Amino acid sequence: MLSSNALTLCLAIDRLTEADSNHYAIWVLESPFPGGYAHHDRLWDGQMAQIWESWQQFFSLRGLPPVPHVPSAYVPQFHLDDLLDRVSPAAESEGYTGRLMQGLGVSLWEWLFDGPIRQTLERSLGIAIGQNRPLKLQLEVRPPELISLPWEIMQPEPGCPALSLGPRVLFSRTTSTVESLPTVELDTSLRILLVLGQDAPGEATSGQPDQVLQLPQEAEALKQLLELSASRLSYQGTSPVVCQVQTLIEPDAKTLLTALEAGYFNVFFYAGHGVPAPDGGLLFLSQQGSLSGTELAQGLSRNGIRLAVFNTCWGAQPDHQQQQVIPRSSLAEVLLHHGVPAVLAMRDSIADEEALSFIQVLARGLAERQPVAQAVALARQHLLTAYRFNQPAWSLPVLYQHPQFEGSLLREATLAVTQLPGQDLPATQSVVLRCLKTPARMWRLYDGYLRVGRLPDNDLVILEPWVSGQHAEIFCRNQFDNGVQETCYYLRDMSRYGSYYFDGSTWQHVHRAEVPLRVGTAVQFGSREGELMEFTLEGNPKTPGPC
Repeated sequence: MLSSNALTLCLAIDRLTEADSNHYAIWVLESPFPGGYAHHDRLWDGQMAQIWESWQQFFSLRGLPPVPHVPSAYVPQFHLDDLLDRVSPAAESEGYTGRLMQGLGVSLWEWLFDGPIRQTLERSLGIAIGQNRPLKLQLEVRPPELISLPWEIMQPEPGCPALSLGPRVLFSRTTSTVESLPTVELDTSLRILLVLGQDAPGEATSGQPDQVLQLPQEAEALKQLLELSASRLSYQGTSPVVCQVQTLIEPDAKTLLTALEAGYFNVFFYAGHGVPAPDGGLLFLSQQGSLSGTELAQGLSRNGIRLAVFNTCWGAQPDHQQQQVIPRSSLAEVLLHHGVPAVLAMRDSIADEEALSFIQVLARGLAERQPVAQAVALARQHLLTAYRFNQPAWSLPVLYQHPQFEGSLLREATLAVTQLPGQDLPATQSVVLRCLKTPARMWRLYDGYLRVGRLPDNDLVILEPWVSGQHAEIFCRNQFDNGVQETCYYLRDMSRYGSYYFDGSTWQHVHRAEVPLRVGTAVQFGSREGELMEFTLEGNPKTPGPC
């Protein structure tokens, strides 16, 4: 198993001179060894321009963005078919597109990792392998005309995995012209704000009225998908992760910003329509209005969002006007410049089925406490397998990370697990509070203690409006009966509205007091409308909930 402490290699690409748009400088900004700070010049020649143009004709849904102009003197006698072994697109379209995908991936690798840059990479990889640590490889692409290139598909040679598929290399894009990140402790749970915007401006009421009726069902389905993906695997071992999701359906900008300020979230997820624009793109939240990337960035960075994920078209693409690319105009770049540590956006349009498949695996990786780049690589592998190498789906997600972001959202799990004394329990069975509606979601009592409330420092974070910041505690207490020590469990309420427990026949209300808990007791916090929980043993069959 790889160590979680990664080595860092950061590269930058920029124009060599403003007068010559085809010569670029590549240099090392950060190296894991002192002699790795290399510099190299590269020419974007006719061969690169031709294979990139051919790739876009097959795989780009937006149309051809502006690319570096190659003067005729630079264009060699080159034929794409020679590189692709002369495969006929009409007769063997699948083989052709696969080789085209591979051809551009190999060409990008050879263009970027050439001369001393390749030597630095090879030695960095050798050091990482020798120390059994991953290599965090970050690429800063400064010329806006090169941002649209799918650097994520780079591979060293045919048959080798692409750079962004991990696990030994954790690839992301970055930018060095950003403010320093504040020091923030790692979280213990995933707290996601899920926002569903309009599919397209104006369609919500006039074009597709049925879509309005489906949005609540889609939001609930996506909420369950995220929560179950985060809990199903994480509760099989000793590292449970709580995943709480709050949904907003077609909110206006004020409602969205209010939720961000009150919710203590660390992950933001947006699904809906978006278009490129000079100030970070435009997200169509609802019929009442839209929100620019710059406006959204203020709310995300100010309220502690650590990872922002966008299932919207072209969130990782810069805007361009009159065939000129606008620098720093993509949604991902704008959010990074405003202090969001990690942003995941799409390079092009992605189908809903592909996006849901990607999100499910991504949530599972985050719940396993993987670094963000590793979780993205795992989800990208899934897209490649499910939708084929010769299809663009796996090349669409683009991850940007702040250069100071260490890469992880969650802290390491505590190994101590509380068991009920006096019972011969299996080593994997422990005391838990389980959601009866979704039994896969459960929270262990570590060291005989569990805190419940809205604030993020609780062990169980419940974002329901009737739950207090520090709502309740479940704890154990040793008692002696006729000289025999017994350990009992109690529910202590500290909230504004109280808590509820089922005594076997009726619901009882407890407020600012404590009551004993037995295995199998059903509880609710703040309101009888809240989620139904059960105090039980992990592995017990689901107990029928009280009416």
